[in-house]
Amino acid sequence: MNNFEHTHHAHCESGVMSSMLRHYGLNISEPMVFGLTNALNFAYIPFVKIGGMPLVAYRSMPKAIIKNIKKNLKVEMKLETFSSKEKGEQRLDELLAEGKIVGAQTSVYWLEYFPKEIRFHFNAHNLLIYAKEGNEYLISDPVFDKSVRCSKESLSKARFAKGVMAPKGLLYYPTHIPKEVDLKPIIAKNIKKLSKNMLRTPVPIAGLKGMKYLAKNIAKLENKDKKYAKLFIAHVVRMQEEIGTGGAGFRFMYASFLQEASELFNNDKTLMDASKMMLAVGDEWREFALMCAKSLKAKNKIDFKTLSQKLLHISEEEAKVYKKMLEFKEPI
Repeated sequence: MNNFEHTHHAHCESGVMSSMLRHYGLNISEPMVFGLTNALNFAYIPFVKIGGMPLVAYRSMPKAIIKNIKKNLKVEMKLETFSSKEKGEQRLDELLAEGKIVGAQTSVYWLEYFPKEIRFHFNAHNLLIYAKEGNEYLISDPVFDKSVRCSKESLSKARFAKGVMAPKGLLYYPTHIPKEVDLKPIIAKNIKKLSKNMLRTPVPIAGLKGMKYLAKNIAKLENKDKKYAKLFIAHVVRMQEEIGTGGAGFRFMYASFLQEASELFNNDKTLMDASKMMLAVGDEWREFALMCAKSLKAKNKIDFKTLSQKLLHISEEEAKVYKKMLEFKEPI
């Protein structure tokens, strides 16, 4: 068995990548992984459904962190999907026999170590598999505080679940990781790239425009069927606070990235100010989720206009953070 050490992280994909890089000698924190890969985002996509409701995403699409780590840090990574369970199971066992630690995309619903009350059909949960003992796999799931065990049957069901973002047995592992990486130019480039994407994207469903589009649709719920309107608000909260790290959690993580970046640039004031502003935005997202949750439990009619205005206010506050980030100038 290899000498892998489990670490508890905030989010699955960034946590897996941080643990994987550290295991192979490149010690990069989870917030730094998140920031270096431009993982922060927002999208409201009515034509993609999760549980019959429009997709609301607070970060980049699944696998984007893995792909951007490859691109930005010059890490060589192999990603493999499979046409059958049998081939996927065999390949996993081969890689573990070679002493590799292996990332996998799975469905939360079929992972037996998750408590039943929090299992749901979400096909983009990432974890690390580092050994096999008998019919059980030893798994480092970033959102758990300790490593866990999972039967072959349960893991296989999770890896080959059907539906939106079906994993298709995805396994990934590094074939080359550089010993050292100069993070400063990568940080500077991606801070500017993210800010411009969030502020200036021409697509109405993404970035700050996506937030305003969702706010507009929340206001329109006033005239919708009451049951649908309640389900819609409940779905927005679930996508924010339960799926992965959620909207607020991702903002807090990006704030940590900005703080760490500031320290790398000799305590740069612009980045430190942006970090504090992003923390405040994270608090606003938490308040929005609480407002939604309280409105669902209240006996009175839901005030969709107030919820919509709160979201518009958040979009304006978040815009200020990205404008502040654009003021950052990399020292020559």
